[in-house]
Amino acid sequence: MSQVFLGVDVGTTGCKVVAIDELGNLLDSETVEYPIYTPRPGWTEQNPEDWWNAAKEAIKRITSRKRVSPELIQGVGLTGQMHGLVIIDSEDKVIRPAILWNDQRTFKEAEFFNDKFGLESVIKITGSIVQTGFTAPKLLWVKNNEPDNFEKIKKFMLPKDYVGFKLTGDIYTDVNDASGTSFFNVEKRRWAEDLITELEFSLKIFPEVLESNDVRGVVKREVAEKLGLKPDVVVVAGAGDQGAAGIGAGAVKEEIISVNLGTSGVVFTSSDKYRYDLKGRLHAFCHASPSKWHLMGVMLSAGGSLRWFRDNLCHLEKIMGNLIYEDPYNIIVREAINIPAGSEGLIFLPYLSGERTPHADPYARGVFFGLSLKHGKGHMVRSILEGVAYGLMNSLELMYEMGIRFNEVRLVGGGSRSLLWRKIVTDVFGLRTYLLKVDEGSSYGAAILAAVGVGAYKNVEDAVNTIIKTVEPIDPNLDDHEKYMKYYKLYGRLYEKLKDEFRILADIA
Repeated sequence: MSQVFLGVDVGTTGCKVVAIDELGNLLDSETVEYPIYTPRPGWTEQNPEDWWNAAKEAIKRITSRKRVSPELIQGVGLTGQMHGLVIIDSEDKVIRPAILWNDQRTFKEAEFFNDKFGLESVIKITGSIVQTGFTAPKLLWVKNNEPDNFEKIKKFMLPKDYVGFKLTGDIYTDVNDASGTSFFNVEKRRWAEDLITELEFSLKIFPEVLESNDVRGVVKREVAEKLGLKPDVVVVAGAGDQGAAGIGAGAVKEEIISVNLGTSGVVFTSSDKYRYDLKGRLHAFCHASPSKWHLMGVMLSAGGSLRWFRDNLCHLEKIMGNLIYEDPYNIIVREAINIPAGSEGLIFLPYLSGERTPHADPYARGVFFGLSLKHGKGHMVRSILEGVAYGLMNSLELMYEMGIRFNEVRLVGGGSRSLLWRKIVTDVFGLRTYLLKVDEGSSYGAAILAAVGVGAYKNVEDAVNTIIKTVEPIDPNLDDHEKYMKYYKLYGRLYEKLKDEFRILADIA
């Protein structure tokens, strides 16, 4: 072993740090959690110092237990939750708590932004509709509601970049994370200066933008000593969590698609040119691989749908799991194994907390459609797994419409551990699917970017081709695929029939 690289992921609930060697072997991993604050309903905030303290602690644990030699650590790559707003003053002090990606206070500001510039123009320039969780409406909110704080701003930063600032003393962001601000010209890979000046923001408060594998600085000597690192370890710009996860899955070619079956569901693919969905149903961002872009569809309740079912309707399975030391999810999913494809006419709409792709509808809600006396718990479980697969298929279909074709699907995230769920996604997509030999998500991708940044590989694609290995391929059952496509068409019609009723329901409730 000659070189080691760290990937630091500033997540929503904790900071995860992984250490890998130049061949991508996972050497160590550590996670340190921190709290989320909700000062008002719909508001979510965190203290950026909590991120920094957690990152320090995680790195120190790795360097102190000597599974890797600290002298071999050559670089650090950064990733983290996207869209959050951190603002600092002229003394480099945080002005107010960071406003997070899932904060909902900025509805008026997002609406104002979209109306001011027009949806067609906003989507063309920024690659997406401006949504409440994005950074631009957050900065507008501070300007409108906290003018004293706004006047103090020297720079704004995204979450991972605050940790980068504390490591190096330098303020930068990268093209991928900047794409999620709604301030960025995604096609030209630079700040959208016309939008910014029209909104009466000073360009001075915007950080300089780098490509994801560019070096942003070196760890300050006094910080390195505290973390157990050698002096002048290189820090690479990195990417937002989904951009880094795309690197970690090896999705750097158009024919490869990554599907994350986490709490939310993410469908991610590379694009060799700037493509965007005219209706803004997909996010079109700069890829963490230079000179490329990526398209991304997001459904809000993928694994979250199964978790809701477990927590509310599977108390017996949870008790049984504790007694026999087995994950309750395994017990729950086993109930669905013998149910035929299509759940004998039961369809689940997985809109438990609204939806993002393709509907961008906060009013949408979950539905079991087609319930009859013959349906039991196993049918309901399988229909949830299938409903999530249909939701993911929505994103795949939009990518097909934009001219991208796939020959390989890589499944990642907690849901991919279920063989049944993998088989269902495979059959719905009608494409061969794979798992990854190492599935460590965003932090793994950040570490790969660090390896490229220090020169261990000539570029991101070269690194991915060497490091990323796929395992456990599954081929689709074409008969089941044909059956699923009939249900999928009905699934799509159900939303169209119900979308107005969802709004009426919200008014009543």
